Amino acid sequence: MLDKMTGQPTITADRFVLRPLRKSDTGPIGMYAADERIARGTRSIPHPLPPGTTDAFIARAQDPDRTEDVWAIDGTNANLSEVVGIASLERMDRNQSEVFFWVAPHFWGTGVASEAVQALIDANPHNADTLFAEVFQDSPGSARVLTNCGFVYLGDAEAYSVARKSTVPTWTYTLKLKR
Repeated sequence: MLDKMTGQPTITADRFVLRPLRKSDTGPIGMYAADERIARGTRSIPHPLPPGTTDAFIARAQDPDRTEDVWAIDGTNANLSEVVGIASLERMDRNQSEVFFWVAPHFWGTGVASEAVQALIDANPHNADTLFAEVFQDSPGSARVLTNCGFVYLGDAEAYSVARKSTVPTWTYTLKLKR
């Protein structure tokens, strides 16, 4: 059965492609999202992961009326897993977008996250003037991903984490794409 087309581009990076999610991604995304280390690094992934959460996530990513474009980081061209993580851009007002990402723990420290974020920057599929991103302050590796890609520190804030069931201090970053 063909997956629903989402109208978002496939973006090529050196070691992988960023491609729209498809139904067949349910297994690997669910496996990684069920890992507490992944869930605690995001605002929205619950832990433990309830049944149907991954299916609902993929359905939202394929909805033609979505405000967030979500890509699988697909490493099959480099003999890696079909899904090694997720990268997304959420549309904001004033021609801005917010970047979100996570990669499977097996790929932490390999540069995959930095390469995925840089691929989104280079492609700029939302034609955004400015990108924003935030990371939890207890995730310095995620902060390095952003600074490696040219983001600059904007300030401290906080965000609710569903997995942690609490508000967590964050660092906010910005990147001007157009002057």
